[in-house]
Amino acid sequence: MEIIKNFVDNIHNDDYKRNYGFPILQGESMVFPGGRRTQSLNGEWNFSVDQYDNCLRAKWFLEQETNDEGRSVPLDYAFDEWDNIKVPGVWNLAKPEYFYYEGPAVYSRRFSLEKENKGRVFLQFGAVSYEARIFLNGAFLGIHKGGSTPFSVEITHHLKAENRLIVVADNTRRKEQIPSENTDWFLYGGIYRDVSLLFVPDVYIKSMRASLIDRETGAIEVTALIDGDINRTDSEVTFSIPELNIEDNFPVSADGTCTKIVNADKLSLWSPENPKRYQVYLTLREKNEIKDKVSDVIGFRTIETKDRKILLNGRQVFLRGACLHEETEDHGKAVTREDIREAFQRAKKMNCNFLRLAHYPHTQWVSEIADEEGILLWEEIPVYWWIDFSNPQALNDARNQLSELISRDFNRASVIIWSVGNENPDTDARYHFMKDLAQTAKKEDPYRLISAACLVDSVNLRIADRLERHLDVIGFNEYYGWYDPDYEKLTEILNGSRPEKPVIISEFGADGYKTDQKLRKSVRGSEEEQEEIYKRQVELFGKTEYIQGTAPWILYDYRTPKRLGAYQKGYNIKGLVTADRKREKPAFAVMKDFYEEVRINERNDKGTV
Repeated sequence: MEIIKNFVDNIHNDDYKRNYGFPILQGESMVFPGGRRTQSLNGEWNFSVDQYDNCLRAKWFLEQETNDEGRSVPLDYAFDEWDNIKVPGVWNLAKPEYFYYEGPAVYSRRFSLEKENKGRVFLQFGAVSYEARIFLNGAFLGIHKGGSTPFSVEITHHLKAENRLIVVADNTRRKEQIPSENTDWFLYGGIYRDVSLLFVPDVYIKSMRASLIDRETGAIEVTALIDGDINRTDSEVTFSIPELNIEDNFPVSADGTCTKIVNADKLSLWSPENPKRYQVYLTLREKNEIKDKVSDVIGFRTIETKDRKILLNGRQVFLRGACLHEETEDHGKAVTREDIREAFQRAKKMNCNFLRLAHYPHTQWVSEIADEEGILLWEEIPVYWWIDFSNPQALNDARNQLSELISRDFNRASVIIWSVGNENPDTDARYHFMKDLAQTAKKEDPYRLISAACLVDSVNLRIADRLERHLDVIGFNEYYGWYDPDYEKLTEILNGSRPEKPVIISEFGADGYKTDQKLRKSVRGSEEEQEEIYKRQVELFGKTEYIQGTAPWILYDYRTPKRLGAYQKGYNIKGLVTADRKREKPAFAVMKDFYEEVRINERNDKGTV
């Protein structure tokens, strides 16, 4: 039977996304940015929500004004006349009507190269929430999934004198994604981290990693990957730390990989008390001609566990911390360097040496500034609550986000823990899913600790999770005194558990609402109740030898559509500081005093284990 094709494809074709699923932009596409020439594409972009996904359906990115028969057609878009929006930024705060918008939206801007380029050009994104489809001059370049990790795509052969860049960003929640459909934070949308052009030679250093593997000898393992057409037999890489008069050469293997152990016997180890960093260089030469050179500022330290203790540079350390979401009231998820430094100073005021970055990769500025400031970090991917653990697509998504996070922050001394999930039920599917992630993390980075924020065995009242055997540190989330008022259960759990590994109380706390003094006794979740819960919690922690760190939930109140109570009003109000970051609640002082006591005890009993 003949099929009549007199229909408008973009109206009737329900499979319109089929052509926009490949190529997939993943971690292996990332290019090491340190020391390279860049051109920022931040600033004003044109923007429109696209609720019906018409940019993809009708192929707006082609900018065609005629149909297949050559007839002139009216346009349903006006890229250059659309409203302006700031990049990086979240669309939710651009206009009141965008606040709760969830779905596809279109970003567009024109650009030209500021300088002539003779090598290769990559387009780099810090993060786009959640799916990002990239188009340049009418060509589809690829799709990236994962709303909190960086990605890049080569655009060398697509560039013109004047260029049109289009990004279709889509923050729709989906069952097969990481995170899935149900979270307890605000799912902001948009291009909310830096966008730039990255210029590299035809043959270039694609990645550089350096990690201290032996603090006694100062042995540093250096690895690199070379991309491009190069004569391997006539090529070598030089690793140097000028401050230490270190310079060592090593060859490029047939597959472009390079590995070398370099000794730095006069190395000053990085720590919160001494956040010492070194300017490090990697230079690629062919027949003694410099082909490429990259650099980074790196601190060197060791992190390990022994006898239920966490050891930093061979010395026991108690992680005096707090949990932190990537959010401010003014900027949403597009936090600034000033926002981060303010959070670090607040944490230090509370005597913290550690922050748990919940529940997704935060901007790379956090780890960079933490290296400067001497703050230890727990970083995690959003394998959060319920995930479709039996779905291979979900596992691939989680693996890729984990790999992209590790690649981005491998050289950051402040990052000591990779976490593979939070509060997931102990099912067979979940066990195999998260075991895979733990093994992936350990394979990609054998020099950091692996953890997950686990749920307690509430039946037998024990810290027990099958995943523990694949972790270095056990994360324990508990809210006794708040969701369960029976403190005796917590006492029984802590006294009855016999973990073989160190435990971090990765969440605890309670709502803290400033009530009218006349009403405070009748209101559940007052700041007074929060303060009392904190006092009883830290008393128990101080008596439990295997607890090697605590991270109360959370440093600041933050937005979440799940919290719609009379006093919550769209916020999780468990913060130790109000959402505007102006006022510390009484529980803040409780943690400050507890951490000061811990710090004094550490100072009096500091030794190598």
